[in-house]
Amino acid sequence: MNLTLVGTILIVEDSPSELELMSHYLKESGYNVIKASGAKEALEQAILQNPDAIVTDVVMPGMSGFELCRSLKKNPATQKLPIVICSSKNLEIDRLWAMKQGADAYITKPYTREQLLRAIKSVVI
Repeated sequence: MNLTLVGTILIVEDSPSELELMSHYLKESGYNVIKASGAKEALEQAILQNPDAIVTDVVMPGMSGFELCRSLKKNPATQKLPIVICSSKNLEIDRLWAMKQGADAYITKPYTREQLLRAIKSVVI
């Protein structure tokens, strides 16, 4: 098996099964993974751990993925972090709104491992 570490990804997902699936896909592909079960935890982890990219859900209790995007982009310490939105919201208006909030890529659930990796690679330099 040829594993090459290509970066650290912060996953923000309130569903434990989705969090584990995404984590499995990324670890298997050589990424280091940081997990957060909510947006507020993700804001702390983004500053403390300095990941290479963030993959976030949209619909979460407390703070949405869109609000998380806005908060990350307003903070000088995290404003350049690439953000991939991974959501079940599959309307074009959702995608456009995500980009307006600062997201760099948008994929919809259900996704394949290849779609997830392609989205991350498209935003990480």
